[in-house]
Amino acid sequence: MPLLKSGAIVTDNFVDVSADSSIPDSGSIIVSLEQWLANLDALIARREPIGIRLRSDQHPEVIADDLDHFSVIALEFPIFKDGRAYSYARLLRERWGYAAELRAVGDVLLEQLHFMQRVGFDAFELKSADPVSDWLTASGEFSAWYQATGDGRVPARALRHQT
Repeated sequence: MPLLKSGAIVTDNFVDVSADSSIPDSGSIIVSLEQWLANLDALIARREPIGIRLRSDQHPEVIADDLDHFSVIALEFPIFKDGRAYSYARLLRERWGYAAELRAVGDVLLEQLHFMQRVGFDAFELKSADPVSDWLTASGEFSAWYQATGDGRVPARALRHQT
């Protein structure tokens, strides 16, 4: 599945081993929360970048003290109706100051891209025949925002008072 960052398809240097029973000795990997907790010392000792994949029922507070060890955090959207990863992304960015890659994985849809970006996602595994075109469509849908978020965009109310 293509990885989209800043509106372009990029090479994914990470191998997602979160569903595997074993962890390779080398390479940039994404592990599950269970793998992280069971192999904490060995994973911290690795020289390559490491990421973690959290299911929607795994609150990121569990890893809040470990955030400096992760080069990527992948938050899973299991189905369209499950939006907990939106809240998790915002918490990671705004409460805990996580600044590395925040990746949306799972059931990631065109209609959600804009909102995912607003709460802090900066990478997307998008099931699409043309993910770049979908990104451009999602990015151009809105020109004003009513709510402030951590993305730094000025809300419409503040813009009205500037004139």
